[in-house]
Amino acid sequence: MKKIVLLGYMGCGKSTIAQNLSKNKNIPFVDLDEFIEKRVKLSINEIFEKHGEIYFRKLEHELFIELLQSSENYIIGLGGGTPCYANNHELLKRDNVTSVYLKASIDTLYNRLKGNKSNRPLIANMNEEEMKEFIAKHLFDRSFYYNHAKHKVTVDNRTVEETVADIVAVLA
Repeated sequence: MKKIVLLGYMGCGKSTIAQNLSKNKNIPFVDLDEFIEKRVKLSINEIFEKHGEIYFRKLEHELFIELLQSSENYIIGLGGGTPCYANNHELLKRDNVTSVYLKASIDTLYNRLKGNKSNRPLIANMNEEEMKEFIAKHLFDRSFYYNHAKHKVTVDNRTVEETVADIVAVLA
């Protein structure tokens, strides 16, 4: 069955857009991080603390493949780092996958993330300059992987509804 995979940096709107797209297309949305948490009955932070990042990335890869191999149609929202590990970016090119990179500028990401820093351990203690530099470096490092998506949709200066309409147009 067909899978729609949304990817991009934290703050690009993956979850919000996926939930709206799910209603629009009547296809269930699965957030990969939430899927992992339910499976192992630990939060992502607890998995990192108890088992480390290598364990998490291996688990993330296995469960991503499980979702892709499911007989169900799904909209899958990836974690920001998912495409960058375990050759997950290669999975974005599969025949049964329509992958969409939700592309956002550094300023857009900064403005979305600055009010929600406490829920984001990676940036929780950063000032404005540190945050912008961190986002810029990560985007640079990850762009190679993100750009393996079959489609790119820019989210800058777009409402959720406009972005969903852009994705629907790409899917048509």
